[in-house]
Amino acid sequence: MQKLPVGRKRSYLMYTLTGLKLKNPTILAAGVLGTTGASLCRVAREGGAGAVVTKSIGPAPKTGHPNPSMIRLDCGFLNAMGLPNPSYPGFLQELEFAKENSAAPVIASIFGGTPSEFAEVAEGLLPSKPDAFELNVSCPHAEGYGAAIGSNPCLVEAVTAAVKDVVNVPVWVKLTPNVADITCIGNAAESGGADAVVAINTVKGMAIDIESGFPVLGNRSGGLSGKAVKPVAIKCVYDLYTALEIPVIGVGGVSSWKDAVEMMMAGAAAVQVGSAVYDRVDVFSEIDSGIEAFLRRKGYSDIKKIIGLAHEVV
Repeated sequence: MQKLPVGRKRSYLMYTLTGLKLKNPTILAAGVLGTTGASLCRVAREGGAGAVVTKSIGPAPKTGHPNPSMIRLDCGFLNAMGLPNPSYPGFLQELEFAKENSAAPVIASIFGGTPSEFAEVAEGLLPSKPDAFELNVSCPHAEGYGAAIGSNPCLVEAVTAAVKDVVNVPVWVKLTPNVADITCIGNAAESGGADAVVAINTVKGMAIDIESGFPVLGNRSGGLSGKAVKPVAIKCVYDLYTALEIPVIGVGGVSSWKDAVEMMMAGAAAVQVGSAVYDRVDVFSEIDSGIEAFLRRKGYSDIKKIIGLAHEVV
């Protein structure tokens, strides 16, 4: 039996999400400490994450946007990384290491410019046996990728169906909030066969240096993450929970157990954590412990009792 980290009790929050067994409902979001197998394992073992998602991997190597590519603001982070990655052949070894040594399920985040490219990347990573795939159709700052696809329902459905055709593991679709109606995009993912949707990716944003008058980011604009986007994410999760039959995984501004509970009451079956990891890698354990204490205090016997609770009291 797998040993738990010293001083860590077994959580009664363990449950199954799209067929994956999670020790708790916290997941490392794509793009944060997901570039190497070692960092993914660290988040799972030391941080206590219930699952981990890799940095988004594509069909060919990309260097990303010029620096500065990430800055810290009073309300969160602004980044324009540009999907830097070594390509799926170059990432196989890292994914294999994570799979062999992680204490939690490993989800491969992938991107492409067409449905066939998404399928190519997914099929190319299959030898490393990821536990699931997360389709990045939501990055707001990579021309021809991400939100350029994710704002088109027909393309989202086609991309999802293409990946489902070549893999036999769960497929999650990460949605962009930078659309008129996110439920329309969620429905398209569900129609394509998605096992879950992830909401949300970053919100389009920009910062300008008032001394020089120049945009701060090398790419001029980027995506906002952190506490500022939590209300946006809560609303998106709430709407998607109503519109879809498949699970919704919430992400955006979660940095405490209270944030996680709020997200789950909106309808999230699990929560991903990104920006908060920059301050402390053990934020997952803190959230896990906080949710468990909350459930005991409120008399809930099962974590599923709070999922979508806000819909029942309206």
